[in-house]
Amino acid sequence: MTKRILIVEDEADIVNFLERGLAQNGFTTISCENGALALQILEASHADNEIHLIISDIQMPVMDGIALALNVARDMPHIPLILMTGYAQQRERAFGLEQLVVDIVEKPFELSHLIGIINQHIAGSA
Repeated sequence: MTKRILIVEDEADIVNFLERGLAQNGFTTISCENGALALQILEASHADNEIHLIISDIQMPVMDGIALALNVARDMPHIPLILMTGYAQQRERAFGLEQLVVDIVEKPFELSHLIGIINQHIAGSA
């Protein structure tokens, strides 16, 4: 069964990079540009367990990645979440979330590094 990853990112270039790279590694993706839209997608797919992992930027409009992580941890704790950031101050804002997210990846990152983290956390999931 193909694993589906939700990409939550407002920068189109990063979304395209992730979609291509993840597809080349056997994953399917769905993407949106903020945490509020991500929650709508998660709610719609929750009954079918269609989302196996979330990759989210921290800094986004409407709802940022930290608010998304808090909502996912409360309502769907079985879905692993990886946060991404290109800003040191955003990484500091995420301090203390380590128990809610599986990793915080700093941009720019190597795709192989991200794939390793993903495989570690969804290899055995249904």
